[in-house]
Amino acid sequence: MTEGVDGGRIFRAAWIAGVRRHFPGEPKASYVTPWEDTPEWERRAAAAVYEQVRSFLAVTDGAATKLSREQKGRFVALCWIGQMYAHFGDPKPAYVADWSAMPEWQRETDADIFDHIAV
Repeated sequence: MTEGVDGGRIFRAAWIAGVRRHFPGEPKASYVTPWEDTPEWERRAAAAVYEQVRSFLAVTDGAATKLSREQKGRFVALCWIGQMYAHFGDPKPAYVADWSAMPEWQRETDADIFDHIAV
């Protein structure tokens, strides 16, 4: 496997774990779809965000781990929003919602993703 695929898988596994931990009730099936069944655009987006977090950690010599939980989540969310514009051009507003408009479970999941990648 290439690094991008591995990174995408790591991102997706962290997303699914976060959704299962933070989503109130039963999540939509698409939220917990296994990697093998994830659409290609979403695999590419997951790999790209993984790489952005890894690069951020690298260029800060790991100091980015000192960000607050909210800052970590915001970074992941912004990277994902960038991917939504890259893949859809004019995505649905819910796909590019600002941090304050995101549901709590999604903010918590994004923060978990940063921490999972930083390990």
